[in-house]
Amino acid sequence: MAFMAVLESDLRALSAEARRRYPAVKDGAEHAILKLRSLSNPSEIAHNEDILRIFLMACDVRTVKLSIIGLSCLQKLISHDAVSPSSLKEILSTLKDHAEMVDEGVQLKTLQTISIIFQSRLLPENEDTMAQALGICLRLLENSRSFDSVRNTAAATFRQAVALIFDRVVLAESLPAGKYGFGSQLSRTSSVTGDVNRSINLSDSFYHESVFGGSPSKRETLTETGKLGLRLLEDLTSLAAGGSAIWLRANILQRAFALDILEFVLSNYVAVFRTLLPYEQILRRKICSLLMTSLRTNTELEGEAGEPSFRRLVLRSVAHIIRLYSSSLVTECEVFLSMLLKVTFLDLPLWHRILVLEILRGFCVEAWTLRILFQNFDMHPKNTNVVEGMVKALARVVSNLQVQETSEESLAAVAGMFSSKAKGVEWSLDNDASNAAVLVASEAHAITLAVEGLLGVVFTVATLTDEAMDIGELESPRCDNDAPVNWTGKTAVLCYSMVDSLWLTILDALSLVLSRSQGEAIVLEILKGYQAFTQACGILRAVEPLNSFLASLCKFTINFPVETEKKSLLQSPGSKRSELLVDQRDSIVLTPKNVQALRTLFNIAHRLHNVLGPSWVLVLETLAALDRAIHSPHATTQEVSTLVPKFTRESSSQYSDFNILSSLNSQLFESSALMNISAVRSLLSALCQLSHQCMSSTSSGLAPASQKIGSISFSVERMISILVNNVHRVEPFWDQVVGHFLELADHSNPHLRNMALDALDRSISAVLDSDQFLDNKQFNLHKTSQEIESSTSELRSLECSVISALKVLYFSTQSVDVRVGSLKILLHVLERHGEKLHFSWPNILEMLRSVADAPEKDLVTLGFQNLQVIMNDGLSTIPADCLHVCVDVTGTYSAQKTELNISLTAIGLLWTMTDFIAKGLNKSSEEKETGILGAGSVVKPIDSEKMEEQALRVSKDIRDHATYLYDVDCEKLLFSVFSLLQNLGADERPEVRNSAVRTLFQTLGTHGQKLTKGMWENCLWNYIFPTLERASHMAATSSKDERQGKELGTRGGKAVHMLIHHSRNTVQKQWDETLVLVLGGIARILRLFFPFLKSLDQFWSGWELLLHFVENSYLNGSKEVALAAINCLQTTVISHSSKGNMPMSYLISVIDIYELILEKPPSYSSNAATKVKQEVLHGLGELYVQAQGMFNAEMYTRLIAIINIAVKQAMLINDNFELEFGNVPPVLRTILEIIPLLRPTEHISSMWLILLREFLQYLPGEDSHLQSEDDKMDHPRNSPKYEAPNGTASVSPDKVTSSGTGSIAAVNASIPSYIFAEKLVPVLVDLFLQAPVVEKYIIYPEIIQSLGRCMTTRRDNPDSALWRLAVEAFNRILIDYVSKLIYTGPDSSFGKPARTRIWKEIADVYEIFLVGYCGRALPSNSLSALVLEADESLEMSMLKVLGDTVLKLPIDAPTDILLRLVSTLDRCASRTCSLPVETVELMPSHCSRFSLTCLQKLFSLSSCSNEADWNLTRSEVSKISITMLMNRCEYILSRFQTDENELGEHPLPKARLEEIIYVLQELARLVIHHDTASSLHLHPYLRSGLAEEKEKPPGRPHLFVLLPSFSELVLSRELRIRELVVALLRLVSKELSLEKLSLTNGKNASR
Repeated sequence: MAFMAVLESDLRALSAEARRRYPAVKDGAEHAILKLRSLSNPSEIAHNEDILRIFLMACDVRTVKLSIIGLSCLQKLISHDAVSPSSLKEILSTLKDHAEMVDEGVQLKTLQTISIIFQSRLLPENEDTMAQALGICLRLLENSRSFDSVRNTAAATFRQAVALIFDRVVLAESLPAGKYGFGSQLSRTSSVTGDVNRSINLSDSFYHESVFGGSPSKRETLTETGKLGLRLLEDLTSLAAGGSAIWLRANILQRAFALDILEFVLSNYVAVFRTLLPYEQILRRKICSLLMTSLRTNTELEGEAGEPSFRRLVLRSVAHIIRLYSSSLVTECEVFLSMLLKVTFLDLPLWHRILVLEILRGFCVEAWTLRILFQNFDMHPKNTNVVEGMVKALARVVSNLQVQETSEESLAAVAGMFSSKAKGVEWSLDNDASNAAVLVASEAHAITLAVEGLLGVVFTVATLTDEAMDIGELESPRCDNDAPVNWTGKTAVLCYSMVDSLWLTILDALSLVLSRSQGEAIVLEILKGYQAFTQACGILRAVEPLNSFLASLCKFTINFPVETEKKSLLQSPGSKRSELLVDQRDSIVLTPKNVQALRTLFNIAHRLHNVLGPSWVLVLETLAALDRAIHSPHATTQEVSTLVPKFTRESSSQYSDFNILSSLNSQLFESSALMNISAVRSLLSALCQLSHQCMSSTSSGLAPASQKIGSISFSVERMISILVNNVHRVEPFWDQVVGHFLELADHSNPHLRNMALDALDRSISAVLDSDQFLDNKQFNLHKTSQEIESSTSELRSLECSVISALKVLYFSTQSVDVRVGSLKILLHVLERHGEKLHFSWPNILEMLRSVADAPEKDLVTLGFQNLQVIMNDGLSTIPADCLHVCVDVTGTYSAQKTELNISLTAIGLLWTMTDFIAKGLNKSSEEKETGILGAGSVVKPIDSEKMEEQALRVSKDIRDHATYLYDVDCEKLLFSVFSLLQNLGADERPEVRNSAVRTLFQTLGTHGQKLTKGMWENCLWNYIFPTLERASHMAATSSKDERQGKELGTRGGKAVHMLIHHSRNTVQKQWDETLVLVLGGIARILRLFFPFLKSLDQFWSGWELLLHFVENSYLNGSKEVALAAINCLQTTVISHSSKGNMPMSYLISVIDIYELILEKPPSYSSNAATKVKQEVLHGLGELYVQAQGMFNAEMYTRLIAIINIAVKQAMLINDNFELEFGNVPPVLRTILEIIPLLRPTEHISSMWLILLREFLQYLPGEDSHLQSEDDKMDHPRNSPKYEAPNGTASVSPDKVTSSGTGSIAAVNASIPSYIFAEKLVPVLVDLFLQAPVVEKYIIYPEIIQSLGRCMTTRRDNPDSALWRLAVEAFNRILIDYVSKLIYTGPDSSFGKPARTRIWKEIADVYEIFLVGYCGRALPSNSLSALVLEADESLEMSMLKVLGDTVLKLPIDAPTDILLRLVSTLDRCASRTCSLPVETVELMPSHCSRFSLTCLQKLFSLSSCSNEADWNLTRSEVSKISITMLMNRCEYILSRFQTDENELGEHPLPKARLEEIIYVLQELARLVIHHDTASSLHLHPYLRSGLAEEKEKPPGRPHLFVLLPSFSELVLSRELRIRELVVALLRLVSKELSLEKLSLTNGKNASR
């Protein structure tokens, strides 16, 4: 066991220490060690005194070391209960002896041992031992020779012993456990509010159990422990009074120490004094007497009683008695309080008064203490009003600031103390200080305590008021019930009494301090007090204190210039107006005190909004001033005005304060939703009162207008805010608010009028935006009919009262501005909340109808804007019986003459109305037997996708409005709109009637599928055709005189008019525009509903009427009308022909009209007629494309004949057009555009011949120059005649039933250029290539002949593009023919004669064009180098097609044709060599290049580069070409030799030299096939040798033919020629196997 081991160790140490000088002690220690080893626990040690006795023996030696060891071991034994209680006397005796020793350590060990004894089971229980133990402590405490540490330890030990004794008294007397007192003075928090709250928390249980739980029963008898405690209390009281302690046997003891112990007992053991009568008697008779004697200040206090520390203890003890025992010691406490208050009046030292003020301050911040005092004294008629006296005493201390010389310094110090406290730093008084600074601080400390005491009273009142409200004695200020006249609750009566007796004193003191303080902390504390006390007054309904505190608080909110200062400035003769304004602007400065005061005011208003009543006026005046300051650009805060330059104010912190205040200002009125109705009325009445005061001041000029207008604006804005936040219960005060707005609207000041209009707008919008006007159908499902009727009646009343304000405003004033404002408000209402209106539509429409007749343009514009909103967004919410009124009102705006744009837009609104009406047509039409939705009567619009989208949209809307439109006669309403539009279609203003016409037909087109047959017949004969006839009549009879535009002004004394376009500068032209719109509308109707309309009775009559109008419009009308009429027919036919909805009779009637138009000339200019004919031709093309299935051979022939007529007329009329403009005439250009569209379909494929032949005749005819001069001289040939190909049926041109066919030649002769032919050639070629095979073979020769004739126009007109286009077309056709021939083979349906005919025509074209027109020096003055290069490239492409495509592929051309084609190339190749050497240099370079290219083609045709491509045709061509090539080469070589001999030393021409060099080079390269070699003119021996070498690769046997010529050229002067000839000779030797062998090769061979 650790204790036993430690104890043994101590015995060993004791033995060691006593070994030399004290052997007895040594022996005893060793004996104790042996004895200790036989013991096992502390209880056995307690029964064996040997262990204890050895330690006492060591102490009896009274040496320091042994005593310390002995006392330490005693402490351990006592702590472990190893000492028997019977040994206590002996131990105390030993301790008493040791207390007399002078060693500090021994004395401290002695006190420690006593402390351990009191905490162990050895605690003395009889008076003697207790007195002996306490006496030891007191002797050490009283001994002057004791060390400070010993005295302090003795005091602490004695205090601990006293606490333990009284704890045993509580336990022995069965008193409630726990200490209910406050012990010592409460520590302060950082604010008075915190002190009050903490005092409530600490004393709550004590007061509820000891005060409100009733007085405990008194007991006179005491237990032994109780008697012991009583003896101790008596001795302590005696010692505190300066006497001696009989029981404790102490004669002298510091009174302060004794008094401190008494104060400790009084504050911590309240139950002992309140329950045990002997204790209470001592408290009453001795302790109170002692304290009263000590409190007296009428005699000079000497010694310890006059010291501040003793006075502080006395005052603390008195405070505890007052705080804890005032209920039982009423008289004594009253005396104490009177004496304390008296101190504040006497001229005592400042520290003394401060101590008293601290006590008073403590009472004030302890809510329950103050409550008990007020209940026991102030509310008791026989007692003194001690609380009121305390408050007055504290207020008197504060009021001394007015008379003190150092008041400003003191206030600054007070502010510093509050600031320090707010930071958690407690200020304390230095007793030794005596200089002036400490004096000021002491005075500030006194003032601080007084202010804190007053604030404590304030917060106590507020706390008690809240408690009364919590327990139900008081009602919350937020409740809707009126407060009772008299309060009956105990706490409520207490609070009201406290407020009634204390408010004035508190207000005077706090307002004084607040007015003279600037520190943030003190200002915040005082304003908290203002707020707390004002709210308490509001809760208690104490009107006078409430108003007084509010008035005082408002004085600290905003610092405006004092009126006297303003007057003095105005009366000063030297001041100027501008300087005054600047001063007044800069004088608005918000200090931190102002900001905090405003926040406090907001908090009060928020809490007491239901109880302020008339006090609102004062609050609102302050808030209005704040609003002006916030919105003033010259207002600032104190920090910004002193620290920051003016130009940086926008970025400073002042605006954060302003923003916060502005937010609080707004939130105050937003919280009006929480007020009861009477409170809201009071607030509104106060706002109206403020506004009326400012209105009267503004009218009389008693105050600055801007300031008063600002106040009015504040009132208006806040009224709106209240209205917005109370829309759920707006009925009780709507008239009050709107009535004030109407008064403002009638004011003479325009700013006020605008303000009123804006406020009315916002108010109405707020009400209509409330939940009351939402669609509440779902809520009505759960209501009875009576409830629904009641709610509907209330809603009707509210809606009418809201909207009637606008009507009253409009009709009660003559001011245009006000009327405009009322219409703007109505516009806003309709835009935002039109769908919520149900009962006020008649008044709205009546108001808008009257506006339409107003002479002011602004009013009409605004009225129409309102109508727009109704028609666009509000038709679904308008009652059914008001729809016709809407139509009439819209018609009124359409017909008004004030503003044209309004009329036009109003017509658009009629369209909107038809859209809306159409939603109900589906419902009604389903119920009619003749309805359009019935069987066989459905309108099927053509634009199916668009109509399907519309149908989906309309069906969705119908579900929403079916019930609404069920009782409406939609048909009647729709025809009323149509009638209105028809009448507007005759308006004298073209813009209006055009818009009406558009709208009429657009609505019919959009909703035609919903109309029944009867409705459509009505529309056709009552609206559509009458509109067409009236417009036609007006266009024919209107004036043709030119009109001037609108007069814009004057310049130089002359009127300036707006320019009008020439197409609209007469009335007739304007009516033509209207007529065009009518025709466009009819076209749309027919496009959409023609299949349905043709089933109507008498529709054919209407169609004939339309055809007659089209004819008449072309012959007698304008171009614009004619085009529109044609487009009307065209649109109808095209839209329905492709779908099979167009009957043949309708189609033929349209073709008849088109033929008539193309044959007959109109009455207007030729240019206009051209446009019309172009439109007709386009129409014919589109008509054929869309109706191809309806065209048979007869109709197609007629179509071609009609177009042929147009071509002839265009050629005759526009004979000089091409020369003048260089372009194709418009009509012919249009014909060229439509020709590709006229491709015959498969069922009329025979019409291809008619189509192509009809247009081939417009190409150059057979009389054109087809042959070149060389052709006439060298190879005269006749151009092939036209004849039917063999094996095919010929087609006679007589089958084309067109008039004037025989005059085509004359027509062509009249055309001096080929521009039309140039455009026609590509078109015809494209058509030809698309033709069927049969028709293509038939027409092939004619196409080739025509292209050949076009190509021969190069000589007469080389600059023309016709021959170029013909060459390209010829190449295309030839390549197409050959390609198909190669890949598909010859068509078996056509015989060889027909194909031979084609090849003959091809050969003719090649022979004529290449020989006669290519490679020639043709005359031209305008061709550029690029064009010449392009022409040469075109020639080369033709040679390439001939040489590389035609002659090299396996074609089926006869041999004679092949011969002609190759001969053509040979003739072209002879150009250079056949000319005399003198003229070669004169030949253009392109001519020599052409000749050389032809020669190249001959070499190419003769060569055999790839046997895989060899075929029969290729073999035949090579045989022909090699023969011609050898002849040509022999001629070139011989001619070169001749020319060289003749020229002598002169050089040969470059072209001739290049030619011979090329020939020699190509001969060296040329390799021919064995079949080709068989046609060479060789010696039979060579021919037989070649025949034997057929198995060998192709060689150069052709060189044998030219060997003689080579031999002659060896002597040529040209080195290059000689080298080439040598190379050729070597090839000949090689070909003959005669090449030279080397010796090496010979030897090798011999070996």
